[in-house]
Amino acid sequence: MKTSDFFYELPQELIAQTPLDRRDASRLLVLDKRTGERQHTHFHHILDHLTPGDLLVLNDSRVIPARIFGKRDSGEARVEFLLLREKEPMVWECMTRPGKKARPGTRFDFGEGLSGTVEAVVEEGLRLVRFESAAPFYEVLDRIGSMPLPPYIKETLTDNERYQTVYSTHLGSAAAPTAGLHFTPELLAEAEQRGIGVARVTLHVGLGTFRPVKVEDVTEHHMHSEWCHVPEETARAVNETKARGGRIVSVGTTSCRTLESMAKDGRLQSGSRDTDIFIYPPYEFQIVDALITNFHLPESTLLMLVSALAGKENIMAAYREAVELQYRFFSFGDACLIQ
Repeated sequence: MKTSDFFYELPQELIAQTPLDRRDASRLLVLDKRTGERQHTHFHHILDHLTPGDLLVLNDSRVIPARIFGKRDSGEARVEFLLLREKEPMVWECMTRPGKKARPGTRFDFGEGLSGTVEAVVEEGLRLVRFESAAPFYEVLDRIGSMPLPPYIKETLTDNERYQTVYSTHLGSAAAPTAGLHFTPELLAEAEQRGIGVARVTLHVGLGTFRPVKVEDVTEHHMHSEWCHVPEETARAVNETKARGGRIVSVGTTSCRTLESMAKDGRLQSGSRDTDIFIYPPYEFQIVDALITNFHLPESTLLMLVSALAGKENIMAAYREAVELQYRFFSFGDACLIQ
């Protein structure tokens, strides 16, 4: 299977630059993965397409203000650091720009009593940076860091909480699990009132989720690993739901990758691990039955994942129609329910 098989034309003006005033006001394309039939509605009607006994699984990771700028001790121009993953206490895997100015042994000052020393260059040209801080690390990041919005978003985000889900809890992501941005506390409360369960997993979004595919043969692409966790109560809820015939509805591709990473013989295991799972056709899902997701970049691993669930032809037809109907795409864009 070729990467170019997952290309589609997208006008630039359809890339959403800002969130809507109301989280649940986005449009919703409902795709039947068996027939390819499509319906068009709005996200605040999402529960009408779910069934009592279904289980929503959310990724409760919280985005950190992961973009910071440091100056070398020599006082030269600033270097941008994007914190991707904490490998050990105060040691982070980072993207740097320009990388040539972040050589091993170089020390940087970020202000507010925070400094960091590049310890090594690792896979994909990333840097391992050991930080030292006079104050609690995340408190300093809140003061000096900025939200790591994707490069296709050119507008300034005026409220950082709009790049967080309303249920975000565990700090650690370098990008938001954006399918969850559409949910409101009221929608989640109504889901439980309707007999639709809600469970949580954690995957700290890093390079693996948004790294572009640079090879033509899909099978040659390697995913960068990310940390994920499944609580015991979530594993129990998932397994009980499946045993009684309910559906597991993954909210986002990160929740989906976590569930499938922690599956064994059709059952979900609790615990934590690093995952580099790469889902593309003809992958056979063990846990996930339905998926709530945004619209993804052409030729991306996430477009391949949704194609594995719904079939490539169904997905590409749905995307063509979404373009024709001027849906809003990507992180702040509209949503799709595949079921």
